[in-house]
Amino acid sequence: MTLAPQIELSIVMPCLNEAETLAVCIDKAQGYLQRSGVQGEVLIADNGSTDGSQQIAVEHGARVVDIEQKGYGNALMGGIVAAHGTYVIMGDADDSYDFSKLDPFVERLRAGDELVMGNRFRGGIAPGAMPPLHKYLGNPVLSTVGRVLFRSDIRDFHCGLRGFNRESILSLGLITTGMEFASEVVVKSTLGGLKISEVPTTLDKDGRSRPPHLRSWRDGWRHLRFLMLFSPRWLFLIPGMVAFLVGLLGTVALSFGPLVLGTVGFDVSSQVYLAALTVVGWQAVLFALLTKLYARHEGFYLPRSRAFERFAERATLESGALIGLGLVAVGIVIGIVQLVAWSGSGFGAQHPVDTMRLAVPAALALMLGAQTIMASLFLGILSIDVRRA
Repeated sequence: MTLAPQIELSIVMPCLNEAETLAVCIDKAQGYLQRSGVQGEVLIADNGSTDGSQQIAVEHGARVVDIEQKGYGNALMGGIVAAHGTYVIMGDADDSYDFSKLDPFVERLRAGDELVMGNRFRGGIAPGAMPPLHKYLGNPVLSTVGRVLFRSDIRDFHCGLRGFNRESILSLGLITTGMEFASEVVVKSTLGGLKISEVPTTLDKDGRSRPPHLRSWRDGWRHLRFLMLFSPRWLFLIPGMVAFLVGLLGTVALSFGPLVLGTVGFDVSSQVYLAALTVVGWQAVLFALLTKLYARHEGFYLPRSRAFERFAERATLESGALIGLGLVAVGIVIGIVQLVAWSGSGFGAQHPVDTMRLAVPAALALMLGAQTIMASLFLGILSIDVRRA
């Protein structure tokens, strides 16, 4: 009995009506496998083509997997799941990537790298292959955002040609269905501690006569939205802390009287707005902390620090509720002081500015306390141990 050779590499191409360029992409991939001696397969993850792409793929020796759920991410995940190779190299079927030159990817994968990204800016971008909007704004900006938020060394976050260890990528629990899948792979690989490298690759002008599926502003926003939502520290925690501290310090300072900075004066009307800023900032801080605690509880990949881990160990319903009750008590005490002062004047007319100067911080303490107590109650719900299927 002769055992079938184990497939080392699956070359996966998502496909939606790519009849014009699919054959040349498959032929290049098959040529690479024959030339290199790599035991592999070419797999087409078809996302509902109606132009005969499936038949073209079969005629050129590729395996076709039908993916019913629409979307770039869905097509690729379907292909990755169906792949037989230890390693997967994915790339678009529009003839913009050269599947005959995959040696750098295979070399790094065999060396133990779990994600190998192509870098088009290092390898070369043919004239007309990338719109100026993408080349000089979209890709550099989004890649910079990704590097800053997730401390990644990858300089071309959205290169469509990349290779990876199939089991390592499947272990990340990738969930996005659209173009942001490209960002999710890099972000979760980074947060999951996978060994990542980058190799030069080229980008040619695609061979299709029709417009690409990519929509610059829509898909760019989807990438940016994903990057920001996966980093609550930068989206909520840091802006929230700045707003909270500025608002709180300003509110407390104005409790002792008006302030003049240069030619600008601040009084109780400014104090009201500063108190509102404090509440919004505190809400953002609580939201960021609860998001990260929820992610920690559910096993999601989100950036964490030692400081956060120490906080997570101490964050309980009881400790949060005590802090909230303390803030409520501060508000009540200030209110009682004002009530006693009012009674001393026979409950007569009060000076509105002087009254507001203390009423605003009292109301602020009550609101912050209530927010903290409710956030602690939600934390208590998150902390309940349950049996999972």
